[in-house]
Amino acid sequence: MSAQFPQRLTASTAVLLTVPPMMWAGNAVVGRMVSGLVPPVTLNFLRWALAFLILLPLAGRVLSPASGLWAHWRRFAVLGLLGVGCYNALQYLALKSSSPLNVTLMASSIPVWMLLVGWLWFGQRISYRQLVGIILSVAGVMLVLCRGQLALLTHFRLVPGDLLMLVAAFAWAIYSWLLARSREPARWRNDWSAFLLAQITFGLFWSGIFAAGEWASTDARIVWGWPLAAALLYVGIGPAVLAYCCWGLGVQRVGPNIAGFFANLAPLFAALMSAAFLGEPPQPYHAVAFLLIVGGIVVASRR
Repeated sequence: MSAQFPQRLTASTAVLLTVPPMMWAGNAVVGRMVSGLVPPVTLNFLRWALAFLILLPLAGRVLSPASGLWAHWRRFAVLGLLGVGCYNALQYLALKSSSPLNVTLMASSIPVWMLLVGWLWFGQRISYRQLVGIILSVAGVMLVLCRGQLALLTHFRLVPGDLLMLVAAFAWAIYSWLLARSREPARWRNDWSAFLLAQITFGLFWSGIFAAGEWASTDARIVWGWPLAAALLYVGIGPAVLAYCCWGLGVQRVGPNIAGFFANLAPLFAALMSAAFLGEPPQPYHAVAFLLIVGGIVVASRR
C-alpha cells in the first residue's frame, strides 16, 4: 500500500528542509576539524548525550512509564539505531579518510536511496518528474565536485570514507521512510521534542555500545579543551536537535521522496563553508549548481 502525504511543498516546508543540509554541512566541516581531538564514534555518543540533556527538561515526561513510549519500544529502537546510532557515527568515521565535501557529496545519493527504498518496501511509485529532478540535482552536485571544470571528474577516486557515507545514506533513507509511517500516539507527532527524545533515548543505547567497542579496540583518547567544547555545542544543538526537528516535520508534510532532494543542498553548503574557512570567495559555478539543485527540487515536488 502506497504512502500518501497530504501537503504540497510550501515556502515554510522548504525552509524546514533547507535547515538540515545546512546544519549537516557544518557538521561535516566541524567533524573534520576535531578529528584529532576525539574518536569519531565517541564524538557521535557525546553529541547525542548533549542533545539528550538539552531535550530532557522539555520532554522528560515521555520517559515516564505512563507515556506510552515503552509500548512502541521496538519502533524507536530501530529509529534510534538508524538515525542516531548509525548515520552520524558512519559520517564521523568517513571524515577520517575523506573530505567534508566528498562526505556531503556521498550523502547527496540520499534522494536515489529514498526513491528505491520507497519503491521496494513502501509501495511508492517513482514518477517521471522525480527522475528528472534527480538528474538536475545530481548535475548540480557534480558541478560542485568538479569546481566548474568537468575534466576534474576523471580524477575523482572513492576512498573508504566515501563508501562508509554511502552506507550511511542508505540507513538515512530507511530511517526517513520509517518516520513517515506513524504508529506512535498522535500527541507525540505534535510535540517534536518528545518524539525526538524518544529516538535519542534508544539511540544513546546503540551509540554507547558502539563507542565502548571503539575504546576497547583502538587507542582512543580525548583532548579536552575549548575547541572541542565549542564543537560539541554546535553538533549537539544544531545538527542534532534543530536539524532533526526540522527534518522530521518536513518529512511528515511532504514525504521522504520530496524531502530527500533537499539533501543535495549539503555539498553546496559544504563547499561554501570550506571556502569561507580558507578565505576563498564563492565562484560562479556555485550559483549554477544552486540553480540546478533547486530546479531538481521544484520539478520533483510538482504534482
